[in-house]
Amino acid sequence: PNSEYLLSLALNLKGNKNIFALAVDTDGIDGSEDNAGAIITPNTLKDAQKIGLDLEAMLKNNDSYSAFLKLNSLILTGPTGTNVNDFRATLILPE
Repeated sequence: PNSEYLLSLALNLKGNKNIFALAVDTDGIDGSEDNAGAIITPNTLKDAQKIGLDLEAMLKNNDSYSAFLKLNSLILTGPTGTNVNDFRATLILPE
């Protein structure tokens, strides 16, 4: 769920140079995957294009895990032993 949110956010931000974001599950497991979540940067879309990823198709196929794996943007913590909630943060830099 967190990586799906981030992939959608990245597509909607269209490479905005001032916005970074991350989303993670505090238990260290995002849905049924082995990652806690992922991170996006202003370069996420550009990096995906460089390696031939179709992020829109990957989002439609609920394959955000593979997208972030190939972008080296997964957050991997392993199980944390806690399950407080999801954590999402967005950094918006001034112009």
